[in-house]
Amino acid sequence: MTDETVAIVVVTYNRADLLARMLEGLAALERQPDAVIVVDNASTDHTPEVLAAAPVEQLEVLRSAENLGGAGGFHHGVREAYARGFDRVWLMDDDVLPAPDCLTVLMDTDEDCLMAVREDTAGHLVEKAATRFDLRNPLAIRPKTGMVETDFGSRDRMPERVELENVAFEGFMVRRRVIDAIGLPDPSYFIFYDDVDFAVRARRAGFRIWAVRDAVLVRQLDFDQQHDVSGWKGYYMYRNLFAVHLRYGENALVRLKPYLIAAMVVLLSPVRGGRGEAANVIRAMRDARGMRHAPARSVD
Repeated sequence: MTDETVAIVVVTYNRADLLARMLEGLAALERQPDAVIVVDNASTDHTPEVLAAAPVEQLEVLRSAENLGGAGGFHHGVREAYARGFDRVWLMDDDVLPAPDCLTVLMDTDEDCLMAVREDTAGHLVEKAATRFDLRNPLAIRPKTGMVETDFGSRDRMPERVELENVAFEGFMVRRRVIDAIGLPDPSYFIFYDDVDFAVRARRAGFRIWAVRDAVLVRQLDFDQQHDVSGWKGYYMYRNLFAVHLRYGENALVRLKPYLIAAMVVLLSPVRGGRGEAANVIRAMRDARGMRHAPARSVD
């Protein structure tokens, strides 16, 4: 494994100060990557200046002409890393800091799909990757029914490896053979659930996914998963959740669940999200139907 090559793919958009700290963390890694590919999603802040001054060797910048979203950015970056022949690709956002030995630990782990474990700046475990992701039970309104954070409470209570059923593209490492088998991240998600979709495809292709306890990423920001359901993020949250169920639901009742959720949201909208949420969920249900087929395997 020591002779395997690895490229880090980072997607960023208008978070230059976070990106600067993150790049300093990459420069401090014990085991240096063979390439760092930063996809700049048409940032309008001082991201170009940060990238120009970055203390990272082998840094390459792919600047998009428009904001592709996280999903489009990771599709673009992974495609570039794959085309250049790297053995492994390590994906991360611009708001994490890897421990100096994080890449060393991952590269010393002989598995095809790996997840670094996230802590907050106070050292608390905040790893929300799912240990159970239920696409079989139609009564499971939220398919994530278990996650590392709640299963273990702290990192020192974890075993050396924990098997996962989904991941975040924030510390996820994948070998080339997985991309050979299932293709690239799906850019049509824009934001949210592109990482879940990739994990489901990988597991269905026979690959196992492991969180590695001693590979640590520090999250610079607190998790904020409570988005405005009547705003633009609410649309993508609903649409992409529905798409995952329509694509990968293991029975007809699970595949019908998005329609039930949409109907319930519309009925309850006067006392929760209002007309904005109702409009979002109706449009999300319509558009998710156009995403119900998983992408064909492609590395183009």
